[in-house]
Amino acid sequence: MKQEDLIQLVTLKMPYGKYQGRLIADLPGHYLHWFAREGFPPGELGRLLYLMREIDHNGLSSLLTPLRAHATQSHD
Repeated sequence: MKQEDLIQLVTLKMPYGKYQGRLIADLPGHYLHWFAREGFPPGELGRLLYLMREIDHNGLSSLLTPLRAHATQSHD
């Protein structure tokens, strides 16, 4: 895992499905767990969803808070 991966979690939006347009970091835990049961999509998106599921499952979502602030400032 690289810092860039974490930044992507707070900047990349889900491209399809029920939560299309929502940031990966803001996807609900039950949705991430569904992917864990059913299988993550291939490629970069699947890798990031897996990472977010691990962060959520281990109660580490607060680690993304400073990155959210940085990402917001970078886009201003």
